[in-house]
Amino acid sequence: MDGTVLIADDDRTIRTVLTQALTRAGCKVHATSSLVTLMRWVEEGKGDLVISDVVMPDGNGLEQLPKISAARPGLPVIVISAQNTIMTAIQAAEADAYDYLPKPFDLPDLMKRAARALEIKRRAPSVRGSAGEAPPSDLPLVGRTAAMQGLYRIVARVMNTTMPVLITGESGTGKSLIARAIHDFSDRRNLPFVVVSGVDLEGMEGPQTALSRAKGGSLVFDEVSDLSDSAQGRIVRMLDTLSDGAPRIMSTSQSNLMARLEEGSFRDDLFYRLGGVTIDVPSLRERVDDIPLLAEHFLARLEREGAPVRRLGNGAMDLVRAYSWPGNVRQLDNAIRRLVFTSAEEEITRSEVEDVLGNQPAMEPLRSGTQGDKLSGSVAKHLRRYFDLHGGELPPPGLYNRILREVEGPLLEIALDATAGNQAKCADLLGINRNTLRKKITELDIRVTRRRKLM
Repeated sequence: MDGTVLIADDDRTIRTVLTQALTRAGCKVHATSSLVTLMRWVEEGKGDLVISDVVMPDGNGLEQLPKISAARPGLPVIVISAQNTIMTAIQAAEADAYDYLPKPFDLPDLMKRAARALEIKRRAPSVRGSAGEAPPSDLPLVGRTAAMQGLYRIVARVMNTTMPVLITGESGTGKSLIARAIHDFSDRRNLPFVVVSGVDLEGMEGPQTALSRAKGGSLVFDEVSDLSDSAQGRIVRMLDTLSDGAPRIMSTSQSNLMARLEEGSFRDDLFYRLGGVTIDVPSLRERVDDIPLLAEHFLARLEREGAPVRRLGNGAMDLVRAYSWPGNVRQLDNAIRRLVFTSAEEEITRSEVEDVLGNQPAMEPLRSGTQGDKLSGSVAKHLRRYFDLHGGELPPPGLYNRILREVEGPLLEIALDATAGNQAKCADLLGINRNTLRKKITELDIRVTRRRKLM
């Protein structure tokens, strides 16, 4: 790695770690805790790369990006920030940052990004659309986990493209919020944002009516996997007529569309037209470390709305983290709201959380009961508890496919292990086509290890 790197961060430890790592890699480094000093270096022509924090004692690092770009066109800036929200990622993209990383960052990853930034000439600043009214900043898309940070970066990269976007994820994960964020932070923000369901697409004129409502803004097909075959066909024909000035096409689905394709209930021509970019929104089970952040966000929002001031005690927070949240962010939001209005004191206790969650801290995995139990009996016990976890309410739609995935994954893993990773023998053992097995291995992200000796 070759070049001079300018570092601006008010954390002395971060400045030291980055200085040592970059120096060992062969770079010259200037580090400061002041944005004023950073800007002086930039204006003096120093540096081939800037690594800057956002919140600094003498200003905001994001606000300096346009000034850096004006003073030194082509100088790449990597933004690092502890403000781990979608707003930070999108503002960094809007300000034309070369890259964005959340704190705490992975040092080897940052070094790779710095090396790439030093090796290529940064593109000229792009021309943005009219600013218009500032989009709302109070979106509950909060998270510092790797899964959410990756999602933020994808949103920032695709928001001003014309590619169709397919947003997948379980019920309650925030798919519609992602679609809204892509629209609100794009250059289409002042144009209509229209969400349509199967009912809106009935009749030959349904899709065209939706298209005329959206004008040149954004048109979102909600839960496309639920659309009838005739509605799917009408959408295909509508998409084939799109021309310049057409709206941005987005769609959401909580079902696995690839599985629907295989079973013949979803049209392949529609799938390929909608899936230009696929964004998978993680469930809360996949980002447990974000649960406290979301809980605090909901508590603060309720306080701003005039609700009593409440906070989760340590035991209460431990239980909130341990719960499986089958209804995802929507269920967490509703649970926090109930806790705020039913808690007797400012500090919400563990017992109060237990009352709201039905005294069931987590959804247990499938397991056998006694040695003599049949699998069907164990599954029945698991499902009864799963329904009990919802406190009298029905689980989110899509239960059939979710349960099948829970059984299917272990079955394939054990069968592959028993056949020493030989997919032909495994397919024969299971009684399925070899191509079907390969697709399942890919879909379920199963690692296959070959061994010599077979059972």
